[in-house]
Amino acid sequence: MKTYFQRLGRSLQLPVAVLPAAALLVGVGFWWASADNGFIARFLQAGGNAILNQLPLLFAVGTALGMAKDKDGSAALAGLVAFEVPTNVLKSSSVATLLGTKVASVDPAFGAISNVFIGIMSGLIAAALYNRFHETKLPMALSFFSGKRLVPILAALVMLIISAVLLVVWPPLYNALVLFGKFVVGLGPLGAGIYGFFNRLLIPTGLHQALNSVFLFNVAGINDIGKFLAHEGPKGVTGMYQAGFFPVMMFGLPAGAYAIYRNARPERKQEVGSLMLAGAFASFFTGVTEPLEFSFMFVAWPLYVIHAFFMGLSMAFAAFMHWTAGFSFSAGLIDYVLSLKNPIANHPLMLIPQGLVMAAIYYFGFNFAIQKFNLMTPGREPLAETDDGTASTSIKTDEKDDKYTVQAKKIYVALGGAENLTAVDNCTTRLRLQLKDTDKIDEVAIKKSGAVGLNKLDKINLHIIIGTEVQFVADALSKLFNEKTPLSELEGSLITDTASKATDTSIKSAVLNEFYGVADGKYMNIEDVNDQTFSQKMLGDGFAIEPTTGTITSPVDGTVTTVFPTKHAIGFTTDSGLEVLLHMGIDTVELKGKPFDVKVSDGELVKHGDLVAQVDLQAIKAAGKQTPMMVIITNMDAVSLLKFKVMNNQVSSTTKILEATTK
Repeated sequence: MKTYFQRLGRSLQLPVAVLPAAALLVGVGFWWASADNGFIARFLQAGGNAILNQLPLLFAVGTALGMAKDKDGSAALAGLVAFEVPTNVLKSSSVATLLGTKVASVDPAFGAISNVFIGIMSGLIAAALYNRFHETKLPMALSFFSGKRLVPILAALVMLIISAVLLVVWPPLYNALVLFGKFVVGLGPLGAGIYGFFNRLLIPTGLHQALNSVFLFNVAGINDIGKFLAHEGPKGVTGMYQAGFFPVMMFGLPAGAYAIYRNARPERKQEVGSLMLAGAFASFFTGVTEPLEFSFMFVAWPLYVIHAFFMGLSMAFAAFMHWTAGFSFSAGLIDYVLSLKNPIANHPLMLIPQGLVMAAIYYFGFNFAIQKFNLMTPGREPLAETDDGTASTSIKTDEKDDKYTVQAKKIYVALGGAENLTAVDNCTTRLRLQLKDTDKIDEVAIKKSGAVGLNKLDKINLHIIIGTEVQFVADALSKLFNEKTPLSELEGSLITDTASKATDTSIKSAVLNEFYGVADGKYMNIEDVNDQTFSQKMLGDGFAIEPTTGTITSPVDGTVTTVFPTKHAIGFTTDSGLEVLLHMGIDTVELKGKPFDVKVSDGELVKHGDLVAQVDLQAIKAAGKQTPMMVIITNMDAVSLLKFKVMNNQVSSTTKILEATTK
């Protein structure tokens, strides 16, 4: 049963992922209206509301697709059919016709038949029908309707029966849901605090999404997100189940991460600092908290309970003060800025001082608990035998494997391969896996693969926390699983933490590597790039060019080893084994490859100055992104000497930038 609700929580994320588009349109519309409440402002808001008004339908389709065994589109179509039947048969005008009465005499409950609750129910029924009947074979005369074609037909028939039941059941059920919603709202700030506390406690199981559907959507009449984006309801009340998240996700958790870093062992501070910085960055800007939370929720579970209590405190206080703001995806800076111009937001700027107070509460609270109870947060645990750089997973790789494929191979081997792995799925930040036996996995090897953490839910269900780039690892792992790759094909060459980016045999000693500009433009020190991952050299040392044209060339002589699926980055390997990353722009992974026309492919030999991509710089800027072209040596452990050769700031593709000598 728990597994079923976990799958439901995952499925609900699909329609929820559409909400940022609506929020962006509505938010920009409100911002525009503050200057000119004319056609453009109303047009943008209408575009956003077009999505919000179809939320029940999106939940029906998304739930059906997510709960189907193989995520087939036939299940989504069945979800659509399943939703349309009751919402049309039971709308007020239809009920009046069925009962032979006037519309005014119909129970008001039927005026709300098109809601998220009905959408989720329709999706679940459609998915159940798909999983049961999508391979059914009918007699020859009806064979056209066999298999997947049968599912939408069955969905229509079943939902017609359900509609007959709902004709009697829906009014009292709807009224009960309304009473529940009124009860929670009647608790005021206490209700918001209780919701915030259990919202965090349920994160490890994934069931928080089911809880969210009650408070944030129109399951029990609360619909906090929908009402906030539509600026409906009492000002200072609408948004009370969202506002308290902002001070925690933007300020509290990052401060808690700093406390964890301060308490790490001196020899582990650099490692823990990188982990905490990446997690804090994601939490502050996007509201994605799982990379941070999973880093301590199991190794120091009392600290996680404290975190849940602090979340409840923040939610209750914001609701008590009637400070409100709203989000579509999560409570990060992006959603916060978009909500500022929403007319129903009430004193949203006060959430910033509340956030500063929450930062102090989190830092000193975490610091006290860690030291008082000697909690083994990241970096405080004794060094394991595998932490000295020795091999924890023995796998074979080839030159076409990018870092996600390498990580997927390590995880695949650590799980026991296809003999133990039965299903691969993912959500925003974690792999959601089903195994024959979770006790057979190599937990140390999984953590050594680069995973933030893992959660063994039971004997068959396992979550591995990767981060916001989980989709790439999931795709690579799914390929290994679907091809039933034998472990014998992967076991062999030793891959260690320090050598996972370049094996010892691939590095020739004392070889000079020359790096050249990748575009006409202005040279930048890597430390000056407006991205901490690059400026703090977390990936390695290098340089950047602010281009004046979109013609991008190879920085080195070597082989193209990786063209990222989103086309924003290309990996090269020099003959001496240095691995070089050309990253085109900052945060351009979000643009899904649209501004990039990559001219090379994996395995292609290139010389410095060869054309590798044409980039639409204006499109990148129009999307609010920055255009520095960054060149990074990702296996700096193989470099013995690095010399920069730049004579002036203006460079071209023929300008030598630096020389690197391998060990």
